[in-house]
Amino acid sequence: MKHIKLLKWVSFVTTIFMFFATFGGGVVTRTESGLGCGNEWPLCHGKFVPAHTLASLIEYSHRIVSSTAGLLAVATFVLFWLYSKKRRDLQIFALLTLIFVIIQGAMGALAVVFSQSPPVMALHLGFAFISLASALMTTLGARQEEKFGGLERFDRLPRVSKGFRNLVWITAIYSYVVVYTGAFVSHTSSAGGCSGFPLCNGEVVPQLSGGVGIAFMHRAAAFLLVAVVAVLSHYAYRHHKNNREMQVLGLSAIGLIILQVLSGVGLMLTMNRPEVYMFVVLAHMTIIAVLFGMLCYMSYVVWRLAKPAGSNKL
Repeated sequence: MKHIKLLKWVSFVTTIFMFFATFGGGVVTRTESGLGCGNEWPLCHGKFVPAHTLASLIEYSHRIVSSTAGLLAVATFVLFWLYSKKRRDLQIFALLTLIFVIIQGAMGALAVVFSQSPPVMALHLGFAFISLASALMTTLGARQEEKFGGLERFDRLPRVSKGFRNLVWITAIYSYVVVYTGAFVSHTSSAGGCSGFPLCNGEVVPQLSGGVGIAFMHRAAAFLLVAVVAVLSHYAYRHHKNNREMQVLGLSAIGLIILQVLSGVGLMLTMNRPEVYMFVVLAHMTIIAVLFGMLCYMSYVVWRLAKPAGSNKL
C-alpha cells in the first residue's frame, strides 16, 4: 500500500496526542482547573493567551493539546480515506477516532460554558478512552500493514474459538463500564467514600448511601474486572501456544490489571497526602487507559482469527 509509512507515523503522532489529551483531562479534573478560564470557550478570560495562574495554564494547555489532537484526527482520517482504500477497517478506526474526539471536545466546551451533571462528565472521559483506543488500533493496523503487507497474515495464524472471542469482547466492554464508574467517582468527589483496603470502611458491604455507595460500586466492579481479566489471560496464554502475540497480550493484560490494583491500593494510602495522591490517581487512570486500548486491539484480532482461514479480506 502506497504511503504506508506516512500513514503509520501520522496515526502514531495522533495516538500520542490523544493520550496526552486524555491524561490532561485527568490533570484538569484532579486539580479542579476546569473553570481556570472561567465560563468561556475558546477564549480564556477574554484572551487567547490567559493570565499566568496555575488553573488557567492547566486548563488552557489541555485545550491546546486536545485541539491539536482533533486536527491530527482530521488529518489521519483524510489520509487513510485517500491512501488506504484496501483497508476499510483502518478507515473505520480513523473515522471513530475523529467522531469521538469531536464529541468529547464538544462536551468539554459545553462543560465550561454550562455546568454538566456528573454522569455526563463521566461520559466525557469515556469518550476520550474510545478515541484513544481507536487511534491506537489505527496505528497498530498501519504498522501491521507495513510489516506484513495485508490481512493475509491472519489467515496464517491458528484459529480461535467463538467462545474465546466472546470472552475478549465481553472483557473489553466491561472494562469500559469500570472506566465509567471510576470517572463517576471522580466527578462526584466520592473517592474518600471507601477508606481502607480491601474492606470499605472496615466492612465487607458498607451502608450504601451517598459517596460511600458510589465508591463501593466502583470497587466491586473493579474486583470483578480483575477476575474476568485473570480468566481471559489464562485462556490467552495456555490455549494459544501457537500464537505468540495472543500469549503476549494475555500476559500484558494480567500485568496491567495487577498494576491497576496496586495503584488502587496506593490511592487509599495516599489519600491524605495531596502532593502524592494526584500522581497516583493519574497513574491509575493511565494504566486502565492502556489496558482498555489493548483489550480493544485484542477484540479486533480475535474477530479476525475467529473467521475461517482465507476469509480475512476487505
